[in-house]
Amino acid sequence: MFPHMKNSIIRLAVAAATLAAGAGLVAVTAPAASAACADLDVVAARGTFEPGTLGIVVGDPVYAALQKKITGKSLTSYAVDYPASLDLTSAAQGNADLVDHVKSQAASCPNQRFILVGYSQGANVVDNSIGISSAGAVVGSPIVATIPAALEPKVAAVLLFGNPIRALGKSVTGTYQSRTIDFCATGDPICQNGGNDVLAHLTYTNRADEAAAFAAGRV
Repeated sequence: MFPHMKNSIIRLAVAAATLAAGAGLVAVTAPAASAACADLDVVAARGTFEPGTLGIVVGDPVYAALQKKITGKSLTSYAVDYPASLDLTSAAQGNADLVDHVKSQAASCPNQRFILVGYSQGANVVDNSIGISSAGAVVGSPIVATIPAALEPKVAAVLLFGNPIRALGKSVTGTYQSRTIDFCATGDPICQNGGNDVLAHLTYTNRADEAAAFAAGRV
């Protein structure tokens, strides 16, 4: 990782913690943990050092928006269990956990479908899990696991925010392309090559409704 990008990640982490400390800055409905066989399981990978149940900047507000936009179906959520740190193996750990979770849920709940949500490093986690390598991206990693082909139809939507692979000129292609929406704020240095507005990386809460509407149209 280039030193200036690592410094940007650290500054973003501090800024996210500051947001978390401000009461009422992000109003969300507390997500439920995955348990029974809901119609939809929202699997969210938070950004680097991001606080919150699913992530205060993206995961929590997106889940709240999904609860409002998707009617007539039950939702549960799962926070991908990984360090979300600057460790070189962090994204790989998230990649493995996300795939394990989807496989386990699919075995236990054959009719359940999934909405995958990834923000910043969490987008790397989702990218890897659907077969798009984040190796070489900021806090990225090589692919260590992918959702099996037999389970691909169960993924209803993929919602990505501040996706680091975009700074490499990459994007989600192939099987999941039509089910993916990938937000990159203007000037966000994590997803835009040459971007210089670090705070742009913290603006994705305002895209939660748009992302939820996209997912609602695919379930």
